[in-house]
Amino acid sequence: MMLDILWIILGLVGLFSGGEWLVRGAVSIADRLGIPPLIVGLTVVGFGTSAPELATSLQAALSGSPAIAVGNVVGSNMANLLLILGLSALLAPIDVHAKAFRRDGSVLIIATCLSVWVLLSGSVDRSAGLVAVMALLIYLISTILMERRAHESAAGAMYQGEADLMRPASTSLARSVLTLVVGLILVLVGARLLVSGAVDIAQLLGVSEAVIGLTVVAVGTSLPELATSLMAVRKGEGDIAFGNIIGSNLFNLLGIMGITALVHPLTVPEQIMRLDAWLMLLATFVVVLMAMTGKRVGRLEGGILFTAYLAYCILML
Repeated sequence: MMLDILWIILGLVGLFSGGEWLVRGAVSIADRLGIPPLIVGLTVVGFGTSAPELATSLQAALSGSPAIAVGNVVGSNMANLLLILGLSALLAPIDVHAKAFRRDGSVLIIATCLSVWVLLSGSVDRSAGLVAVMALLIYLISTILMERRAHESAAGAMYQGEADLMRPASTSLARSVLTLVVGLILVLVGARLLVSGAVDIAQLLGVSEAVIGLTVVAVGTSLPELATSLMAVRKGEGDIAFGNIIGSNLFNLLGIMGITALVHPLTVPEQIMRLDAWLMLLATFVVVLMAMTGKRVGRLEGGILFTAYLAYCILML
């Protein structure tokens, strides 16, 4: 058991450090290629911070543990909305730009509702995965086109802020490529170690792989989002932290689950159909309601979200 715990710890370290290196290397390369900050923030940073979730879900699905793959997506969204947003708001109140959030919040609600509908069917097949990936591409392309026409909108400033937040000090192209490659290797190795240790721990403790995926694995793969959000809040850029969480949840539902299902169709555990999918939907509605009505997520709301996550973890035990 101690060896399995070691694999999990090493896996988490690999995912966290590898995810950060991957994003910083990719942002640096994108800058050198002259890619606009808006596109970098929306795509490169979005995909990069979700790399641990993708690598872990793919590794779990291919190794015969679909419960961990699905649990990782649902659990990561729960962790983003309750744990990460809660901790960020406790550190400093987060102002929400209503105009910037109206579109992305609406898309998140729609994506979550459709994802829950698919999860309740009991499986996520390749056709559902293809639809999800196409929906994500349509969202990204339409957002880029709208922001380019809008000129200096609140949402555009938020995406560019994400790129600035993850932009490393000026480095050579060779060093940027090396950083990206090393980060990718660390993410892949970390995902393998994490899944291997998580499966063995689940068997030893007699708990379902879904529970491990929803908790330990989900929190571990969400560490890049946690680091990014806390960094943004400490710099007084709470809107970037909020946007990072909303964007991450969209990438998880459409990109991570979609790509994983395309590679290997997923069977949804009964527990997730019965409880966790509904809790994810409820958490999404609560956060959207907080943002739309108060236009800020203050320390009180942060405390409520964080407490809700603790209660959720206790419920899983």
